[in-house]
Amino acid sequence: MTNALSTLLETVDVILADGATGTNLFNMGLQSGDAPELWNVDAPDKIRALYQGSVDAGSDLFLTNTFGGTSARLKLHDAQNRVAELNRIGAELGREVADKAGRPVIVAGSVGPTGEIMQPVGSLSHSEAVEMFHEQAEALKAGGADVLWLETISAPEEFRAAAEAFALADMPWCGTMSFDTAGRTMMGVTSSDLVTIVETLPNPPVAFGANCGTGASDILRTVLGFAAQGNERPLISKGNAGIPKYVDGHIHYDGTPELMGLYAAMARDAGATIIGGCCGTMPAHLREMRAALDAGPRGERPTLDQITSALGPFTSASDGTGDDAAPERRTRRRRRA
Repeated sequence: MTNALSTLLETVDVILADGATGTNLFNMGLQSGDAPELWNVDAPDKIRALYQGSVDAGSDLFLTNTFGGTSARLKLHDAQNRVAELNRIGAELGREVADKAGRPVIVAGSVGPTGEIMQPVGSLSHSEAVEMFHEQAEALKAGGADVLWLETISAPEEFRAAAEAFALADMPWCGTMSFDTAGRTMMGVTSSDLVTIVETLPNPPVAFGANCGTGASDILRTVLGFAAQGNERPLISKGNAGIPKYVDGHIHYDGTPELMGLYAAMARDAGATIIGGCCGTMPAHLREMRAALDAGPRGERPTLDQITSALGPFTSASDGTGDDAAPERRTRRRRRA
């Protein structure tokens, strides 16, 4: 399938994605518990500024403000009937910013988890999940998104349901899971498991990988896990700006712009082609990441010792693979910050 992202991937060695959505919007005045997606209509200038901040920092790709755009997530704010409107406008605002950039910039329609637990563990059926994701996908397509971007997924069932929905919408897509439980997702998926899932889908993503998680070191260990499987599909690394800590009643990420620059270069060397930040990542971080990626060519794949020496220790002894027992399944869901 020919699409803008695939075309860009053919012409560059690495793509810089954007940073955090929630962190940046909180700095603009969003209150905890509010739905960011409502700002697509209620505060469009702030959403344009969010997108523009990434473009000005050097990002080649940014995600739309639609992470919680399924009817299941919007229902929490009595906005379940506004899926088409909020997602379409979120993508239209992105299209407006990208088209004025003067260079190729990809608008990626963000699609987060539904927040529901799928059968057989929970009550959400496959067909219901497909319907939710399809509704969101069609709206993002109508708004001008170049590609759909599934992120922060934990369950393989939800990943597959989204893939089916994106096929119905006839849209290219990328997909990432969050490996935040000793190298696994909250539902027990390992890096090698995700490679298997991706390659057995009828409509595999343009690129796949990891986002969020527990810090820069951990996500690079996961990227190395993807690369070890020998898969030739482009890999995504979109890690948090350090480790979250509570400071004066608020979550603060301790990763400096300099650390994120080191992370970006090491992510490229580890095998990632699309590199960005997640929670805590601001335009200042992205500028350092852009500079680091532009400073030199792809190097040798880093060792685990080199990763921890540069970026700090892993938060768990294992990457979730090998002989370790899978962690207990948990049912928590969160919003990407």
